[in-house]
Amino acid sequence: MRSLIEPCVLGSLLICCASALHSQKPVLRPGVAVEMPVATHAVEMRAADGQNATVVAVTAGGKVFVGIEPTEPAALSKLTAATVYVKADSRVPYQSVVAVLDALRGKTVVLITARPDNSTSQGYVAPYGMKLRVSR
Repeated sequence: MRSLIEPCVLGSLLICCASALHSQKPVLRPGVAVEMPVATHAVEMRAADGQNATVVAVTAGGKVFVGIEPTEPAALSKLTAATVYVKADSRVPYQSVVAVLDALRGKTVVLITARPDNSTSQGYVAPYGMKLRVSR
């Protein structure tokens, strides 16, 4: 009887551990792909993968998207989120990024970057970035 109980308990533990690891993976959301720059001092920003995170993308051509919806930089001032995650293509003209930051005055902005080369993460890689406050 004891020989039957041990494999059952071990199997139950393995199933529980596997489901706990699986539940920590973020839900993939549709978005706009950009080639993000690398910042060596960026830190993990797991909240950027959250379901309710407001993500603004600036493509290499200077087009601005909120999620997957195209928008104008001036319309970003109407966003209600207190924290906005901005991912800008590394090839975008600097003026396009400044226009986005200008429209986000009064909000906390997190500039999302590519994972630094010195990071040691394995498996799922959380977004990296730098937090800044855009004052009025």
